[in-house]
Amino acid sequence: MNSIKLHGDKVFFGEGSIRVLRTLKGKKAFVVSGGNTIKKMGYLDRVFAELKAAGFSIKCFDKVEPDPSIETVKLGAEAMLDFAPDYIIAIGGGSPIDAAKAMWIFYECPELDFANTLDLVDIPPLRNKAKFVAVPTTSGTASEVTKAMVIKDKKKKLKKGIRSEYAIPDLAILEPEFTATMPPGLTAATGMDAFTHALEAYVSTKANDFSDVLVKGALEGIFEFLPLAYKKPDNLKYREKVLNFQNIAGMAFSNVGLGIVHSMAHQLGGIFKISHGLANALILPYIVQYNNKSDKAKKKYELLAKRLEVLDLASAIKNLNQELQIPTSIKELNISEKRFQKELDLMIARALVDGCTATNPRPVNEQEMSKLFESIYQGKEIDF
Repeated sequence: MNSIKLHGDKVFFGEGSIRVLRTLKGKKAFVVSGGNTIKKMGYLDRVFAELKAAGFSIKCFDKVEPDPSIETVKLGAEAMLDFAPDYIIAIGGGSPIDAAKAMWIFYECPELDFANTLDLVDIPPLRNKAKFVAVPTTSGTASEVTKAMVIKDKKKKLKKGIRSEYAIPDLAILEPEFTATMPPGLTAATGMDAFTHALEAYVSTKANDFSDVLVKGALEGIFEFLPLAYKKPDNLKYREKVLNFQNIAGMAFSNVGLGIVHSMAHQLGGIFKISHGLANALILPYIVQYNNKSDKAKKKYELLAKRLEVLDLASAIKNLNQELQIPTSIKELNISEKRFQKELDLMIARALVDGCTATNPRPVNEQEMSKLFESIYQGKEIDF
């Protein structure tokens, strides 16, 4: 017997969706954000205004950094415990939403040990104290509908995913206006993160009829509208399309898992601080070549290529990356070969045990993972 959970209570989408905040019933709202852009553009004030219209008192935690750390989660959870909210509102990219999820766990379950944050497995039921609302301002992670959160251990230079169906936000609010100010590089990286989510879910060993229907639509939509949103960032219709399709990709991968693109990207992010979406985009075409040795994956790739009206999927992804000005090799990220080789054994070891590796359509061993990292560093085609 199988099951699938696509999202929390509801997903609100389209222009003006943010106004749903004023319909919430509660007393205290704890808002989690990060960075200055959402403040400068007035998005945070919009959230505050809607919550005040609903009668909420508000406390804001705005100290979430890119790749949120255990230390940040602890600070936020302590602030939550002090304020005692009945709603948690996370606004921003994947980092604030992921951090807010982890804070929420410790707010609901303060008896859990912060030192073991990255090893959390059996998370107790949540919502005894608060419900969770996610408002993404980027179009990539789909954290607003997934059970996953990625937290970093700075000391170990380790990024790790924590998963719990209880951590799926109750409400997701997809306000396209809030994504319109993403700079081109962020639009490209987050959009390709979403494309990677969809493509890895499509060939996951856990893929099923439900996930396949979702990802095929998401892949077609992102492939069509991401370049348009990149070239015409002020077009809200293009922004809305990418935002919606990345959300759909999230519904799929949250249920069926990902693959070794993510396993490898986690290492580039944890050790070299390469943004997650950029790492995924760069690695993806090479892993399509690697996975082509799997008959099941190859068949699906060929079917998708026909739907996208391209001759070869890996080549089409490389062309899309080029259009989005994404580098073609790890070497182009200003990582010296000496430094790369120094960290290679650690990256291989961690990638092999990464949770995403288990659902890759083609198994990978230590020697193959080493060759993959080294080939992608140099930008060499994968022919093994």
